[in-house]
Amino acid sequence: MSEAVLRELLDTGRRYAPEYTGALSNHLPMALVALHRLGADGERLRVFFDDYARRLSLVAQAAAPDTDWRAALGRFGPARAFADLQAGFDAQLRSRGRAALLHEVLPVLMEGIGAAAFHGLIRTAYALDAGHDGELASGLAYWTLRHLPLPAPPAAVPVQADPARWLEALNAEIVVRIEGGLIFERMRTAARQVGFERHANALVIDAGTLQRLAELAARTYAATRDFTVLHLVTSAHALRILLPHLPDEAARAAALQAYARAYAAGVVASGAALGAAEPHDAGLSWTELEERARRSADDHVIKLVYSAREEARACGSDAHRRAAQRAVGA
Repeated sequence: MSEAVLRELLDTGRRYAPEYTGALSNHLPMALVALHRLGADGERLRVFFDDYARRLSLVAQAAAPDTDWRAALGRFGPARAFADLQAGFDAQLRSRGRAALLHEVLPVLMEGIGAAAFHGLIRTAYALDAGHDGELASGLAYWTLRHLPLPAPPAAVPVQADPARWLEALNAEIVVRIEGGLIFERMRTAARQVGFERHANALVIDAGTLQRLAELAARTYAATRDFTVLHLVTSAHALRILLPHLPDEAARAAALQAYARAYAAGVVASGAALGAAEPHDAGLSWTELEERARRSADDHVIKLVYSAREEARACGSDAHRRAAQRAVGA
């Protein structure tokens, strides 16, 4: 029953613009998927939809499907651009199927993985998780228009496998404190710093990189409850969903490299202290955390708990449970 309601609401939600007041990302489809995965019933999904949709505006009607997605990279602008690009991805999904389209599009989009504070990545991943092609087209369109390629630093010989030590060395050379603006704007500013350029490619990229970054994000969020760091927790989960849909190992390695740079920019933009002490563990179980998240009206809390649970299953550590605990206020 709730599966049918989720599909219905994701269909209906496509009529809303991808952003609202001051370029804030529309979290409605992502929160609906997370709520469903956390066990919310159809009635809860409908209540959340109705409450959240009040802040959103309707998207313009598509004039003509735009299939030239490369020309639209990073060109967020008129509302019709989103509608036309969304319709273009709809058409390509119908004609080519998911696998072929994702093999073509994802390697390029990964170069701007920090788009809208990772929300293009997250929305696309959650749509794929839900198996909803319409929402997948919407996620790809949003990611394309908000594409955020960070300045490419000089090539460096990777010297550090531990992301905490890598980021400590990087942070030590950032002399300008990044303040003001939206998260993705601060990330872009952080990536332009000379110290960032020296260290951004120094992290070893291997099969364990994503897990190490995911666990560091969870520990840092559990210690700081920093809003920017929250997006590192959810983005790591989103990348884990999407990596198998890249065409080959070279594309997956490139995606991890791009993610590491964007992750580093997020850490610098946050100003959060790596290695800060975590508060006392309240000892909440995942069952208790899921129940609290289902009752929450906060889209970020809902997504964090869902992503943290999935990452705990993938990583096998307890850091994500403690992060979820902080999210629900325990």
